[in-house]
Amino acid sequence: MQDEYPMDSRPPLRIGDCAPDFGARSTAGDIKLSQFRGKWLVFFSHPADFTPVCTTEFVALAQAAGRFAALGCALLGLSVDSLFSHLAWIRAIREVFGVTIGFPVIEDPSMAVGRAFGMIDERAGDSAAIRSTYFIDPEGVIRAITTYPHNVGRSVEEMLRMVAALQCAAGDTVLTPEGWQPGEPVLLPPARAAGDADAADWFCRRVAAP
Repeated sequence: MQDEYPMDSRPPLRIGDCAPDFGARSTAGDIKLSQFRGKWLVFFSHPADFTPVCTTEFVALAQAAGRFAALGCALLGLSVDSLFSHLAWIRAIREVFGVTIGFPVIEDPSMAVGRAFGMIDERAGDSAAIRSTYFIDPEGVIRAITTYPHNVGRSVEEMLRMVAALQCAAGDTVLTPEGWQPGEPVLLPPARAAGDADAADWFCRRVAAP
């Protein structure tokens, strides 16, 4: 793997930061994060191959791949396991569940990428606590980050909802309320809604989605 971002004392990545580029081997060949520019990307890590929670996540993500694609969003997985382990696991998933993992999964045996992204603690000796997701916009900017413990699986439905909500609110002209789903009303930012101060709901004004 090409370690273009060796670890140092840099602060952890935050929402609004540009995702650091890297090069690595993957199940789809050599890959660079920057090749996903121009589309949304869900970049997620998992603790290990051939583990129960990770397997359920991968099956669900593969089954929802078309829905992510419809949002103009690609998927990219990562774990510290070797490329050979990834390939064997993907083959086993296909044989056992009849599901093909079509998105790339990169290897990170040195944990360089995981540590650069804050997926692994600087002091960690292994990847046991990894289950992080970075939602990256077409310009390569991190727009949301979620982190789960190794023993709790993520919700693919929530990942889809997050991408759709981030896209809807990307222009800062509207906000998405709690539990928002595509097609539902959105909220006006306070500065816009305050123009009609006589309205009782000026501080929480719902309008049709753009």
